[in-house]
Amino acid sequence: MKRILITGANSYVGTSVETYLRQWPDKYYVETIDMIDGSWRNKDFSSFDVVYHVAGIAHSDNGKISKEKERLYYSVNTDLTVETAKKAKADGVKQFIFMSSAIVYGNSAPIGKKKLITKDTSVSPANCYGDSKVQAEIGLNKLGDSNFKVCILRPPMIYGKGSKGNFPVLEKFAMKLKFFPYVKNERSMLYIGNLAEFMRLMIENEECGVFWPQNAEYSNTSELVREIAAAHGRKIVLVHGFTWLLKLMSRFTGLVNKAFGNLSYDKSMSIYREGYTLYSLNESLELAEK
Repeated sequence: MKRILITGANSYVGTSVETYLRQWPDKYYVETIDMIDGSWRNKDFSSFDVVYHVAGIAHSDNGKISKEKERLYYSVNTDLTVETAKKAKADGVKQFIFMSSAIVYGNSAPIGKKKLITKDTSVSPANCYGDSKVQAEIGLNKLGDSNFKVCILRPPMIYGKGSKGNFPVLEKFAMKLKFFPYVKNERSMLYIGNLAEFMRLMIENEECGVFWPQNAEYSNTSELVREIAAAHGRKIVLVHGFTWLLKLMSRFTGLVNKAFGNLSYDKSMSIYREGYTLYSLNESLELAEK
């Protein structure tokens, strides 16, 4: 039996993976610990085979942030991560899995410009949130060895029923609008059910290194909104010819490129020796909107 400790109570990803793994009580024991009050430092990690670190602060700032908030990003996303890993290693844990992010490669490319990330693409964070993840990865890699396997995941946007971030914004558009602009773009995404299976394989196979899980299909923002609406029995008409206006608006707000820009992983870098994309894009949207 694999014993897994998830750091970060009540997180969307952590809770989803925990629920998934508990389908096999004879194979996986899962426990979650809160990282907020510091009491985790007194917990003995030695009974666990794996620490899955999901605790962190997500990027929710669209403009310039304060120095205080910037320090918080590094304190939580970098320092807390490395400190947790050091404790895990000292206590004899064999594998540490860290949830990094595609944000380490910077922001989405502007509308009309392609951004395809390959295994050779260098990290290039555009803000302190992305850099805090990069610095955490650097610190973790210094700790990794044959007895302490460090596994880093750089997923694209994660979505599913009850998810946070950009996906709920698209859901609101789908539920309220009758028309939506069509923009040709390409984005990598990862359904929570596919991530959960990928996580199971990382644990089962005791993996180390950097991984880039994603859905089997790329997504288009406009078509995504239309499919979400369809899952609720609504019809949205996609209207062509507004790309020029959105490009103009993107000069004044980063939200436009965040929604309609391009950011995708080369599909070859996401192939794993065992299949993990249990759900197609359409299947995942139906499940997310139930």
